[in-house]
Amino acid sequence: MERRSFIRTSGALAAASALSTLSACARQHSTVASGREVYEWRIYTLTGNGSELDKFYRDILIPAYNRKGVTVGAFKPLVSEEKEMRHVAFVYPDMDTFFKFKEGIWEDAVFTIAAKAFFEATAPKDANEYSNYETYLSQAFIKIPKHRKPDSSRGLLEIRIYWSPNEEANKRKVRMFNVDEIDIFDKVGVNSVFYGDIIAGPKMPALMYLTWYRDKDTRTEAWDKFGKHPDWQRIRSLPEYANTATNNQSVLLTPLPYSQL
Repeated sequence: MERRSFIRTSGALAAASALSTLSACARQHSTVASGREVYEWRIYTLTGNGSELDKFYRDILIPAYNRKGVTVGAFKPLVSEEKEMRHVAFVYPDMDTFFKFKEGIWEDAVFTIAAKAFFEATAPKDANEYSNYETYLSQAFIKIPKHRKPDSSRGLLEIRIYWSPNEEANKRKVRMFNVDEIDIFDKVGVNSVFYGDIIAGPKMPALMYLTWYRDKDTRTEAWDKFGKHPDWQRIRSLPEYANTATNNQSVLLTPLPYSQL
């Protein structure tokens, strides 16, 4: 895990800009909400090495999702955890597709027949492939309403989650990305995949985003450029972005062979 420090400036100045910021966000949201993707991010804690779960995803689950127009990314941590982990991203075209597919997949005869052996084999407690999984559901940012597919040269991805002290601060943090920060990322080589305003998750309010790099060296180089970039130096202490996040989490990931991201 890696940490980023967040700027804390005058609370009074931040509060003064809050109403105008929220008003702008509301106007933006109303104009493009229907064209924004929805991201479901799952974090599995495995009970074994994950080989059976990988096979299930590769051969059965992902083909079923693809038949409905849903792209699936699959990753494991670059650095091994105490228990094996899997991170899986489902990219839905919109919220309607998400809701329809949650039930519709069980009406897909090709899927249910193919998945039957896996579900039966992993139902007993001592044979389960994973102990649990966390889910984050988010909607794409206005700036990037649809995900950007990583280049085939990607060898490293990074998922980041930022938590805000309250909903108003979260809105301002999202606006910080939409208006300023993503543009800086594009200039320095922090390659965007998607950005999501989290609708539901284990701890709220929060946002998350996924970026990619060729390797650790190119990631380090990109973030060094970001920290020194004049646009970042300009916005980092702006009062409208003060106190927008209290904590963050970063996990470096490597794509699994069957990942579509």
